[in-house]
This record gives sequence, C-alpha cells and structure tokens, in this order.
Amino acid sequence: MSAPVDGKADIIIRNARLIDGTGGASYQGDIAIRDDRIVALGALGGMSGGTEIDAQGKAVAPGFIDVHTHDDRAVLVNPTMKNKVSQGVTTVVTGNCGVSLAPLKIDRRPPAPLDLICDTPEGFYGDFASYLKALDDAPAAVNVLAQVGHSSLRVGAVSDLNRAASSTEIKEMRKKLEESLEAGAIGFSTGLFYPPSQAAPTEEVIELGKALHDHAGLHTTHMRDEADHITDSLEETFRIGREADIPVVISHHKCSGADNHGRSAETLPLIDAAMKKQRVGLDVYPYIASSTMLNPKRMMGASRVLVTWSVPHPEHAGRDLDDIAKDMGLPPLEAAEKLLPAGAVYFSMAEEDVQRIMQYPHSMIGSDGLPHDTKPHPRLWGTFPRVLGHYSREVGLFPLEEAVRKMTGLSALQFGLKDRGTLKVGNYADIVMFDPATVIDTASFADPMQPATGIELVIVNGRPVWRDGAVTGTRPGRAIRRQQLGAFGGAA
Repeated sequence: MSAPVDGKADIIIRNARLIDGTGGASYQGDIAIRDDRIVALGALGGMSGGTEIDAQGKAVAPGFIDVHTHDDRAVLVNPTMKNKVSQGVTTVVTGNCGVSLAPLKIDRRPPAPLDLICDTPEGFYGDFASYLKALDDAPAAVNVLAQVGHSSLRVGAVSDLNRAASSTEIKEMRKKLEESLEAGAIGFSTGLFYPPSQAAPTEEVIELGKALHDHAGLHTTHMRDEADHITDSLEETFRIGREADIPVVISHHKCSGADNHGRSAETLPLIDAAMKKQRVGLDVYPYIASSTMLNPKRMMGASRVLVTWSVPHPEHAGRDLDDIAKDMGLPPLEAAEKLLPAGAVYFSMAEEDVQRIMQYPHSMIGSDGLPHDTKPHPRLWGTFPRVLGHYSREVGLFPLEEAVRKMTGLSALQFGLKDRGTLKVGNYADIVMFDPATVIDTASFADPMQPATGIELVIVNGRPVWRDGAVTGTRPGRAIRRQQLGAFGGAA
C-alpha cells in the first residue's frame, strides 16, 4: 500500500501478523504511523521510522473498543486507565445501563445504581457540555464515546421514581436529552431493570427515543428482564427501536437463573429475525457471573453471591454472602439488607449460553466492568484477553481474526466509528500488539485487579499508552462527539 512520499514515519512496527479487524485472514507485514494516523501497511522496507519495533511475528490489530463500560468517572479520576489499556482497549463507550454523570444536579448521595459510578453529588455535571469539556481539558489515555442515562434523567426530573413520568416531566427529560445530543452525546441508554426506571412504561422510553431519531443517536439498553421474562423484554426493546425509528443495542445479553439456562437458543433467533427488519446490535462479556448493585429483592437466581463493596460493612468486600450471613447469624437475604448500600457479583449464567452468545456472528465484546468497586468483577481487567486467550486459543470457539473483529471492526460499525476499528491507511492509529500464544487474563474472582499477560504495546491516536507491562503516562485519548461519527448500526 502507498507510503508517504518522503518515506518517513514516527513509528514503524515491522514483521507483524496483521489482523485488520474485518474478520479477514491475517497476513505478515509492517505498519507505519505518522502523527495520529496509519500512513502505510504492507512491506515497508523503503520507509524509516523515528521509532522502529520488531514485532517478531506477534499480532498487531486495531485497538479494542469496549462497547459497554461504566468508566464515566474513571476516565477523569484515573485517566491513565491501566485496567483498560493493559487489555489493549483504546476506546470506551460510557453512560450505559441508564447511568451517566450528566446531565444531573443532585444534592444527596445518588440512588443505586447511580452510586456505582459516583457516590457523591459533587461528581455529577448539570449539563453534558460541561462533562465533555472536562474530558477535553484533562484527557484520558483512551477515547471516550459518552451516552445519556435514562435513570440519571429520571432522578433529575421525576418527583416520584415509583411511577411513570408525567407529560411535563417527559418534556423536561427530552429537553435535557436533546441538549446533551447537541453537545456531543452519542445516544441514550436505559436500565429498565433498575429501581429508578422500573416504573417507566415503554411509551416513556419511546417518547425519549424520538429525540434520538431527530438527532441521529443510538439507544443501548440493559433490558427490563434478563431472566424468566427475557423474550418479553426483547420484544419491548424491538418495539422501542421500531416506533422511535432508532438503532438499538442489547447490552450484555444473557439468560439469568437456572430456569433460563439454555434459552439463548431461543433468544438469538428472535434477535436474528428482528435484525432483518430493523437496526439491532448486542454485546456480551465472557463470564458466567454478572455484577451490579446488591439488591435483596432481585438476586437473579444466583447460585453464589460475592459482595464487591459495602458502605456499612466494608470489611466484607470480596466475601461470599452465605459466609457473611453465617457470621451475622442471619438468613442471606436479611444479611444482604444489613450490607446496603452495596454491590455484588451474581453467579447466574450457564457456560453454554455464554459461549453460544459469544459465537453469534453479530455479538460485540463489552466488559461491563465497575471501576470503583472495592473487589470488582474480574471482567474489569480481563475481558478482552480472556476472549483472545481462553475462548479463541484454548476453547477454539472462533478463529483469532473473528475474536478481533468482535472487539474492533464490528464495534466500529455499530457505533459509527468510521475511522477506527480496522487497520486501514488513513484511519486513526489506535493499535494493539499482542502475543497470540500467551495472551490471557490473570484477573480472578479471588484476585480481580490483575493485568493480563501477552499485551505488549498499545497505541492511542499514534502515541503509546502501554508498553513493557506498564502505562506510559501519556493521555492522548479524545472525547468523540456524535457529530464526528458516521451512521450507527452498520452491517455486520
């Protein structure tokens, strides 16, 4: 492929196994970077670089796109983003599950699950433009695409969260949503599973979704039910997309509870059928356990519950709820009440469903990690290397090229990232170099905050952010606005 006329680049990685993110076969070659762009690919013997790296046959791929995160505040308070760049992640999508830092003014501890991303009112932003400006003024090591959370809108506008919003309250929420979209928010997420939004009828979401249609935004959803009523929730999601005429992404698709194990064989054909009529996407994480707020009323049929944090009893972080209950001399549900507010990991899924959903051609990879938990779910540190090392290399679920596509090219198509997600001349230089033979997650439920092995170099917008097992301290990430993106919901 063509090289710059002067034959010079800032960085050249030579002798690499180039995996371009399209799912196509990998090939041996070199890649050249100048400023923040890829300027050449192929046999680049006639070029010279200010820095030259011999990949020695290791894989070079587009930087991974984490399409489902709760990094809204983490990108501001932990901007080197070690837990993400150590996995090869170069772009994060925030504001998921109906939870965002903006637009919301609040004078008290935010209700769960908003407290998963920030537990003090000072961390929230009254308008979305201020949040994006904070990211511009103090960039993170990764790029950020930020959404508006429905629960955050409801907490700010609805006087009683246990009922549907009034027409006046919907108008107020829609106004804030439209202002946020104009400021650069990429879309709108819902968490109809969670207390602040459980009372919201489908029609409320559709009305807000119409603002997304008018501003060419995207809707992502933590559905109302991922257990016994999962098919009803899928139909609700499809209806929202149809009636508002917007693309929808089903977040962390799963089938929770023993009674629902195996039902992905039922849900995926429903998603397939919907995709033939409307724009639908989905993401998944590579674990049989979920993690969110501890809610004694909704334990999701879990066979085991691990406490990740507790305000009144921080000493119990990382322990099994059953063990805590025995120490307290209480039944588990009563012990859980004593721990609130708190977070938990729920072992509620079947491996067969996780693998079937991951293998589904349209599934993207998203970590859903909670960066502020005391003892977080290991997905925060291990998601992407686990897909590459465990599921692709060890289990043989799909070829390495397909694993990479699910975390790069497919994600870029769904989220309108027209200049990222593939190795292509002219694209932004978001790049990861890893060893296919050794890459693996090391984070575990017992020791969850451990970086993966085998991720050797991570570059964001042309600048290294992870090298030789450590962050570089460079923070070249950008807050990417909706106005900079292409169409959502591209073909897989």
